[in-house]
Amino acid sequence: MNISEKILARASCRKEVSPGEIVEANVDVAMVNDITGPLAIETFRKIGVKKVWDNTRIVMVLDHQVPADSAKSAELHKMMRRFAKEQNIRYFYDVGLGGVCHQVMVEKGHVRPGELILGADSHTCTYGALGAFGTGIGSTEMAAVFATGKIWLKVPETIKFNVAGEFQKFVGAKDLILSIIGQIGADGANYKAMEFDGPVIRNMNISDRLTICNMAVEAGAKTGIISPDRKVMAYIKKRVDGQIKPLKSDADARYEKIFDLDVSPLEPQVACPSSVDNVKPVSEVEGTPIDQAFIGSCTNGRIEDLRVAAKIVKGKKVKNNVRLIITPASREVYLQALREGLLETLTEAGACICNPTCGACFGGQMGLLADGETCISSSNRNFTGRMGSPKADIYLASPATVAASALKGEITDPRRL
Repeated sequence: MNISEKILARASCRKEVSPGEIVEANVDVAMVNDITGPLAIETFRKIGVKKVWDNTRIVMVLDHQVPADSAKSAELHKMMRRFAKEQNIRYFYDVGLGGVCHQVMVEKGHVRPGELILGADSHTCTYGALGAFGTGIGSTEMAAVFATGKIWLKVPETIKFNVAGEFQKFVGAKDLILSIIGQIGADGANYKAMEFDGPVIRNMNISDRLTICNMAVEAGAKTGIISPDRKVMAYIKKRVDGQIKPLKSDADARYEKIFDLDVSPLEPQVACPSSVDNVKPVSEVEGTPIDQAFIGSCTNGRIEDLRVAAKIVKGKKVKNNVRLIITPASREVYLQALREGLLETLTEAGACICNPTCGACFGGQMGLLADGETCISSSNRNFTGRMGSPKADIYLASPATVAASALKGEITDPRRL
């Protein structure tokens, strides 16, 4: 079996499973945020169960509209605080205590290799970077998980991507995953698991692996996943208590398809409006004027991303009439960037540094675009109206490309700087 099948077999107390089977799986961890949590809570109350199945396996994070940007969002935050207190939820990350939910889940040790983790957020697939089967579900379904600790899942077929070669300077994980999505399409992995392997993946740090798995859902995938190795185990052991039982794909595991990729000729990639699979090499869109540049989100708001951005803008200035907005993915990332002087470098260049939040990516709290404006973003979605006006354009790219573009005031190949 491959790693996804092994995890679902373990979760459903079976020796083996096959693609297409429906399994009743035991959930290891369940996560909600301030957008999806309130509806899950309301539905849980309607079910009539008095207590959640396990108050130590539920994680609640306020991250999308923080600090509260309206009286309505403040009420939703209040509802989550009340529920967390009433149910004695052990892991509740209030405003200022955590950050973007997926980064918090990884940093705080809630993600363990070999486990089944559900989140009421589509980018829960991020956790596959640590060898877990992470997948997103709806709020009402999460209410049933709160009550029972179980879920029905169909075992997905798996598409494997073997990645070899060597990246050019300022080309990396974000460019790779954008290229893959551009090749297979936004529906190219519908309800599949996307498994990543090969020397390029094994050489990647944890941050880059998180970026790769995070965007698997943009190809319709049920999860993105990488078999854990020594790097993962070293990262995990610093953050997780208790026994860890990692699983890996067998050498003779079954796959629906296998793609062999070489990143050596890959140039920076850009997803153009208004679909994540509308991907072009930066050379084809270079020179497109921008009004805003954004670095952050669960895709690319980690310390490694801020280091790249600071390296590019150090000693330079953001172009006049361009807004460079940066949101570190968590309090931990924010503090590390503060200690390293990255926030000072970025601020001196003209960046606006914001608190850890999903706000700009989500388009609900900050960094909104007006009619006719253009943003280049390191986030994961560029749908019409995603960041404000439906008459605005959003391009997706790596933090390096975003930072370079902010300096020039137009989409720019970072290799030129």
